[in-house]
Amino acid sequence: MTRRQAVTPFTLTAALVALLCLVSAPRAAESGQPMSAAEFEAYSTGKTLYYGYDGIEYGIEQYLPGRRVRWSALDGECLDGTWYERGRMICFVYEGKPEHQCWFFFRTPGGIMARYANQTGGGDLYETRQSNDPLLCRGPEVGV
Repeated sequence: MTRRQAVTPFTLTAALVALLCLVSAPRAAESGQPMSAAEFEAYSTGKTLYYGYDGIEYGIEQYLPGRRVRWSALDGECLDGTWYERGRMICFVYEGKPEHQCWFFFRTPGGIMARYANQTGGGDLYETRQSNDPLLCRGPEVGV
């Protein structure tokens, strides 16, 4: 027979505080400075980072040597591109996409957070997990 632990106001409060810390972790970077290109490159190169938005997985990006990247919006198709520094922003350009996307990246206790340069609040992307495995890309119109 197992012994059940009683839920006390203290354990309930501790659980609530832990939950609030997890939920607010992406916002913890707001008071800090954006990562420099050197910091971003040291953190990301050789990794595949998974990003979330508003509690759901949003996309995956593999960071290759030479500031090259491979992005997938979780649909199995990938876009190859590069990134470069513009002030404190990290800007991405992808093959076949003429527009450049610039972001501010911040370190947080749970990884990194990305804020789109033209964004005035909310909607930040945050790292949910990372891997050393390459992205698996099926390519356009496979099986059609």
